[in-house]
Amino acid sequence: MTEEIYAVGKMFELVHLTQPDGRVFEVARRAPGVRIIIADKDAKKILLTKEFRRELGAYDFRLPGGKVFDSLTEFEAFRKSGEAILVSAAAKAKAEAAEEAGIAVKDMVFYKKSTLGATVEWDLYVFEASDFAEHEAGQALEEGEQVDDVSWYDFAEVEQMILRGDMQEDRIALVLLRWIHAQK
Repeated sequence: MTEEIYAVGKMFELVHLTQPDGRVFEVARRAPGVRIIIADKDAKKILLTKEFRRELGAYDFRLPGGKVFDSLTEFEAFRKSGEAILVSAAAKAKAEAAEEAGIAVKDMVFYKKSTLGATVEWDLYVFEASDFAEHEAGQALEEGEQVDDVSWYDFAEVEQMILRGDMQEDRIALVLLRWIHAQK
């Protein structure tokens, strides 16, 4: 299968993949993102942020996270480097936990990759923090981020939040729901 990038923006590129039979498959590709589950398993609580989301025009409950690369140019350079994506994703997950939630993650494990689909490539790498503490500096939000609350919620309460639609990043809500059920 041959690949031709025919349009490039800051975060997305449009790609034509020519299949062996000559048919062209069109794909929109975006640099991957990360989310991190920060949970106190003994207390059965999960840390969520309450963040204003422009695309919703409202607040949403979310796992801390963000982009692994800030631009498509950085992502393309990474792809050419041959490095392992999990290394870069893990470093970014730790950084996002500190920035958005004020949590210093000392250790974590990779939990799951959420793949968006065939015609839109945008993977989200989800990690589970296994050792963490409050960050000395607290939150350090990037300009434009509006995270107004960082709070702990009971597993059962988070399940209800997901089912009510209070967490609107649906694919991550489903990953989190499965994670909660695996803890029972």
